[in-house]
Amino acid sequence: MKTPLTLRLKPIASSIIVLSALLPVFASAANCPALLNHKFNRLQDETQQDLCQYAGKAVVVVNTASYCGFTSQYDGLEKLYAKYKDKGLVVLGFPSNDFSQEPDDNKKIADFCHNTYGVKFPMFSKSSVKGKEANPLFTALTKAGAKEPSWNFNKYLIDRDGKLVGSFGSMTRPDDKSFVSALEKALGPQ
Repeated sequence: MKTPLTLRLKPIASSIIVLSALLPVFASAANCPALLNHKFNRLQDETQQDLCQYAGKAVVVVNTASYCGFTSQYDGLEKLYAKYKDKGLVVLGFPSNDFSQEPDDNKKIADFCHNTYGVKFPMFSKSSVKGKEANPLFTALTKAGAKEPSWNFNKYLIDRDGKLVGSFGSMTRPDDKSFVSALEKALGPQ
């Protein structure tokens, strides 16, 4: 007994529907720059975030700590984020205890950042940013030519094409003219 054609086509149609639903996921991964092709847990709630969602934006990556002489830079980073986020900037914060100045757990770090500096830019779970234990993003930044963080609040600038275009040490404040100029150049024409 032969099966009607419509019954034989149903599995094929179902496969096409599933594949077409997955196509944007594959396209998104294909358009994701290598530097951003990583996933990290959010600081506040451990929800996994795909950095590919920031493809097409200018990105400032910064390693942070709550008990550092440069911790006040959170304020400048938040102001920078507020000023330029609608123009395509995102600041990504990565707390680290590599320099023994971030002993707290993620919840305490999140509370500190929010309550003390009003941080609204994306922050991720505490991780290592240097050496063999460095998280994959900081490893990729180093492979792309950036210097490994020598202290907290190193800033790495990635342009809209996903290329590393600059790295700035702890002494460079978020409102430093050279940093802001490089950031505006990475954002491109407004």
